Amino acid sequence: MGGYWQFFAAAWLVVWSGTILAAGEGAGSTPDLSTAPRVNVDAPTRLVPLRERDKRIHGLAPFQALVDAAPAGSTLRPKPGNYAGPVHLTKPLIIDGGGKVTIDGGDKGTVFVLETNGATLRGVHLTGSGSSHDGDDACLNVRGHNNTIDGLVIDNCLFGIDLKLSNNNIVRGNRVRSKVAELGVRGDGLRLWYSMNNRIEANTVVDSRDMVAWYSNGNLFLNNYGARSRYSIHFMFANDNAVEGNRFYDNSVGVYLMYTENITVRNNVISHSNGPTGMGLGFKEASAALIENNEIIYNALGLSADLSPFQPDTKIILKNNRIAYSGIAISFNSGLEGYEATGNIFEGNITNLAVAAGGNARHNLWNGNYWDDYQGFDRNNDGIGDTAYDLYAYADRIWMEIPAARFFKNAPMMETLDFLERLAPFSSPDLLLRDEKPLFNRPTRAKK
Repeated sequence: MGGYWQFFAAAWLVVWSGTILAAGEGAGSTPDLSTAPRVNVDAPTRLVPLRERDKRIHGLAPFQALVDAAPAGSTLRPKPGNYAGPVHLTKPLIIDGGGKVTIDGGDKGTVFVLETNGATLRGVHLTGSGSSHDGDDACLNVRGHNNTIDGLVIDNCLFGIDLKLSNNNIVRGNRVRSKVAELGVRGDGLRLWYSMNNRIEANTVVDSRDMVAWYSNGNLFLNNYGARSRYSIHFMFANDNAVEGNRFYDNSVGVYLMYTENITVRNNVISHSNGPTGMGLGFKEASAALIENNEIIYNALGLSADLSPFQPDTKIILKNNRIAYSGIAISFNSGLEGYEATGNIFEGNITNLAVAAGGNARHNLWNGNYWDDYQGFDRNNDGIGDTAYDLYAYADRIWMEIPAARFFKNAPMMETLDFLERLAPFSSPDLLLRDEKPLFNRPTRAKK
C-alpha cells in the first residue's frame, strides 16, 4: 500500500505546485509516468533501534559495528555466526558472508538498508523483519545504483528485497520467502519502484505475495523461479521490460501486464495458475507486447486480455507459444483488434477462445497455428490443412455473455445444448476466428 499512497501524494504535490505539463508537451506525456515532474516522496526507512527489537537478538554482536569499522571500498568478510540488526550501509563496501552469516532483525522494522552506490552484499542470511505494511518492513531495502545483491537467503520477512529509485543494480541468485501469513497480507518478495535498468536473475521467490515492477522501465527478469504466490510478476506503468527464461508454478497469476508498453515475454514456463482469478498471462490496457515461445499450461485461463492492445496502431504478437490444458486458452473481454497469432500450439484446452460482450476475434491475424480440434485434411502433405480452421461459438455464447453462467460451462445440460446446437442449429453460430493456414501436424518443441 505504501507505493500507492506515495504515488498519489506525489501527484497531489505536483498539481499544487503548478508544474504539470499539458499532454504531449514532453516530460510526463508517456503512459508510464516515470518522466512526470514530481518530488522525491520516498521517505527514509525508519530503523528501529536494537533495544526495541526482540530480546532474542540483544545478546548478539551488532553487525552495524563491523560495517562502521570497515573502510569505504574494502571487503568485509565477517566471522561465521549470528549477528543483530539493523544495518545501514551508506558507503561502497563488499560484504561477503560466505553463506555462513545470519543477520536477525528481531521482528521489528527493516533488517538491512543499502543506501549507497557500487556496493556488494553477498552470501548473507537476512531474517526477522517487522510486520508493518505502512512501514514497508523488509529484509533488504536498496536505495542506490550499480549495486550487486548476490546469493542472499531471505526468510521470515514481510517484504523481501525492495528497490526504490534504484537503477542499474544486479539482483542475482537470491532465495526469498515471506512471513507465514494469508496470501493477501504477505509482503512482496521482490519490488521495484521507479527503478530502471536492473537485472533480476536466477532468484527464487516462493510463498510471498507478488514480484512487482511499478513505474520501472528497462529491467530484465531472467531465469527466475516463482511459486505459491499471488502474482509471479506484476508490471504496472512499466515499459521496455523483458521476462525471459523464468519458471512460474502454482501462483494465482503468472505474468500480468498492466498499463505497459514494449514488453517481451519469451521462453518462460507458466503453469498451474488456477482458482477463481487464475490466469497464466494477463493484459490490462497494455500495448506493444511480444509473447514468444512460452509454455502456458494447466491454467484456468491461459491468456486473458482486458482492453488490450490499448494504444492505437500497436500490436500484441503471440508467436510460437504452447497454450495447453487450460480451461480457456485465450479470453478477450472485447473485440479489440491488434493481435497477431502465428505458430502457436493450442491443445487439450476445454475452450480455445472466449470473447465477451457478443464479440469475436476475426479482425485479428490467426495464421499457421496448430489446433488439436482441427477436422480437416492435408492431402498434399505440405503440413498445412487443406481448409481453414473455423472456430464457432454455439451454446458457448451463453456463458461468454453471462459471466455467472461460466460455472456451468461443462455441466451436462450445457454440453447437451451445445451438442443440439451443432447437430441442428436453432440459431446461427458465431464465427469467433478463422485461421486460413492451420498447421496439420503438431510442431515439435524442445523441452524447457
